[in-house]
Amino acid sequence: MANEGMKYKASIAAIITGDVVNSTKLSPLQEKQLFELLKRVAAAAKHKYEFFRGDSFQIYIDDPRHALHIALVCRSLAIQLTEKDERYDVRISIGIGEVNLPIKSLSIAKGDAFLLSGRNFDDLGDTRRLAISCGNEIADIGLAVIADYLDNIYQGMTAKQAELITALLQGITQQQMSITLNKSKSTVSQLAAAGRWPEIEKLLQQYKTIIEKLFPSL
Repeated sequence: MANEGMKYKASIAAIITGDVVNSTKLSPLQEKQLFELLKRVAAAAKHKYEFFRGDSFQIYIDDPRHALHIALVCRSLAIQLTEKDERYDVRISIGIGEVNLPIKSLSIAKGDAFLLSGRNFDDLGDTRRLAISCGNEIADIGLAVIADYLDNIYQGMTAKQAELITALLQGITQQQMSITLNKSKSTVSQLAAAGRWPEIEKLLQQYKTIIEKLFPSL
């Protein structure tokens, strides 16, 4: 075998498996813009990523503390394209655990994180859009609560709210967005509250806390 004799080392990482909901309803221009943005998100921190079957993708994230943040950016980028008759989103499963390094191709890579991400993605079905698992029975209960809470927020998010949430997740301030959107600070603040930004921030921090408790060497 070609890989026989190759030495691997295990490392804790996160694997995102995702696909774009209603991707066939996107116009060619929308599709091109969305996938370019998703690729930029994946490449921003030099993560490994692969897109396949047109609307599906995987992202390898070497620091799992950042995985949920990246997943939410992907979702809000898609939701902001939502129109009156068509709603867009991204179904995402995050698996956290050991991966075998080096990784040359995500399609043939191995490790618990890949197994968890793929298995939970297959279990999402048509109604759930977010799953997080690390293989620790107790921690997975807390991660499932976070995932379900965020999924509830995102499935009720409007395109305008998603546009603002995308910016806030990317570190742009509400004051800067008031200039970009040509809206008053109070209007932007109300839009952020309607998009449930304070809850999103809190849930992201809770996720990080769980991951840091589980993997103190990160």
